[in-house]
Amino acid sequence: MENKGYIGKIFTFNTTWSHVSVRLVGEDGETKHTRIGGLLSFLHGKVRLISVSGLSPRPWFVRKVQVTCPEGKTYTFPVYTWIADDDIHRFREGTGLKVVDEHNLLAKYTRETELRSRKKIYCWEVYKEGLPHCMKADNACSLPCEVRFSFIKTMQFGLTAAVGLAEINLTYLKDCKENWPSFEEIDKIFLCSRYTTIDSKGQHWEEDAFFGYQFLNGVNPMLIRRCTSLPCNFPVTDEMVFLHGGASLVNEMKKGNIFLCDYKNLDGVRTNVINDKRQHLAAPLVLLHKTPENELKPIAIQLKQTPAEDNPIFFPTDAKYDWLLAKTFVRSADFNEHELNVHLLRTHLLAEVFTVSLLRNVPKVHPLFKLLIPHTRYTLQINLMARQTLISPHGVFTKSMITIMQRSLTSLTYSSLCLPEDIKERGVESVPNYYYRDDGLKLWDIIHRFVNGVLSCYYENDNDVQQDTELQKWIQDICEHGLLSQVGMGFPQRFLKKDELVKFVTMVIFTCSGQHAAVSNAQFDYGGWMPNTPISLQQPPPTRKGTATEETLLKTLPDVSVTVHGMAVLYLLSKQSSDFVALGQYPNEHFCEVGPSNAIKEFQRELEDLHETIGQRNKSSEIRLAYPYLDPKSVENSISL
Repeated sequence: MENKGYIGKIFTFNTTWSHVSVRLVGEDGETKHTRIGGLLSFLHGKVRLISVSGLSPRPWFVRKVQVTCPEGKTYTFPVYTWIADDDIHRFREGTGLKVVDEHNLLAKYTRETELRSRKKIYCWEVYKEGLPHCMKADNACSLPCEVRFSFIKTMQFGLTAAVGLAEINLTYLKDCKENWPSFEEIDKIFLCSRYTTIDSKGQHWEEDAFFGYQFLNGVNPMLIRRCTSLPCNFPVTDEMVFLHGGASLVNEMKKGNIFLCDYKNLDGVRTNVINDKRQHLAAPLVLLHKTPENELKPIAIQLKQTPAEDNPIFFPTDAKYDWLLAKTFVRSADFNEHELNVHLLRTHLLAEVFTVSLLRNVPKVHPLFKLLIPHTRYTLQINLMARQTLISPHGVFTKSMITIMQRSLTSLTYSSLCLPEDIKERGVESVPNYYYRDDGLKLWDIIHRFVNGVLSCYYENDNDVQQDTELQKWIQDICEHGLLSQVGMGFPQRFLKKDELVKFVTMVIFTCSGQHAAVSNAQFDYGGWMPNTPISLQQPPPTRKGTATEETLLKTLPDVSVTVHGMAVLYLLSKQSSDFVALGQYPNEHFCEVGPSNAIKEFQRELEDLHETIGQRNKSSEIRLAYPYLDPKSVENSISL
């Protein structure tokens, strides 16, 4: 191969003052090193035209290189790498290749060298025993450049309560440790902060219908399941409950109209001490009824798992504040279950495992890397920041965090992460007005077709999957470091069939995009009005009825400082970044072949159709509250917040 006649373009992101040279290597030979730039050759955003290492005072981000051969064919080299040294860096042409497809010795060597290097950089670490392993890193600056926040994201984002308090104008209350004197005072600070879905009492937060609605379309739509028989520790009888229309409990269970939410993961958890006061947490059981008007309403609440005389069952017919206090303990329990299990464990921590395993075991030229890498953007840094702030020894979650998450991991199943199976297992296929289910299933199917379309370009049959050693190492690392080698969870230990691979990759992308959006984006909408989502409670669960008053409820709710700090955190966790990348948008072009490129275009078309469908539904006068959280325009490609 001669240098003469080859034309190349280098697409840069920032400036380098270094001398740069290039050598092209192909199956028929290689070129000599060709000097392609001087000190002013690679300015920020410039496309450098070249004919075909020196000191680097600052890292240089190269997006891609395009080389045109004498016959006119153009080859694209997706680089997307920060270069910060004077070493030789090898980059592959963009065609996706499995390890069995490699025939060039230098290509094989490059592939192996890349993975050896990455395994030294991306190392596993045990954060806490009994939890998924994480990436070893001391701080954000110790992370590799490729996985760090962008400059824009860094400047705009700080995961601290102080930042959130300033943005919602509540800094002046951060040190107030007094109880709230009235709900009117809570109203005042709420209205001064920001409008949310729950417009204080205007959205009737006290009402049973809204309480039930949140189990379907609030921040935790994962717990509710159809009840066909009552658990033995929840002794509710027909004589105790009042059902609309005078129906019997047994008959309504047979019809599929009774539902259960069980917070058993929280039973016996030792709670935090905040402002020198021990906080309290219930482990409730909640029974709900689908009324003839298609509303979901609570009909019985037991606040502790073991039936006892000092553990009464509460009903809507009880005194106002008895019933409201019982629902308050449920909402606080739901906050903990949601944040620690549904949000942190099942999206953030699993996504980190998927990411680290990908970076350790799969080279950039592999089609799986090209498919998944956009869905890992910023995940490692956001999780690192969370470990250093929110879930640190001095964070919002401390004592209770580890126990709840350990229990949640031991009960995690593969099917519960696969939305179609999860919906079926929970028996909620026909519950009306379950927008999370409706939008989520459509999104799952769209992602599944996309994943199948891309992977089918590289895997023709089951044998192709079985022979891919890098693919098998990826799933093995996930099982070992994410699931801690626990058996009986239903996860594949290795991929034997193409369909299994497509399903698993669909689950990964859905978890990192749609599922995270569903359980994250609504946090401030539903938690901004604190009485609806109290992050902590100052009084223990009531042991008898007939004693609760408005004053009792106000003393039970978190104090002023805890309230505003909680609002600040929820605000930050719900805030969209200015460099947000919506699901299906791929600014970095890792795929160069026609097949995957066409699959991406079809993926984007289907996402646009779903966006239109959800938008029309949300405009309908028939729905009580719009559900925008799985609109593809609101779903980010990755967990970056």
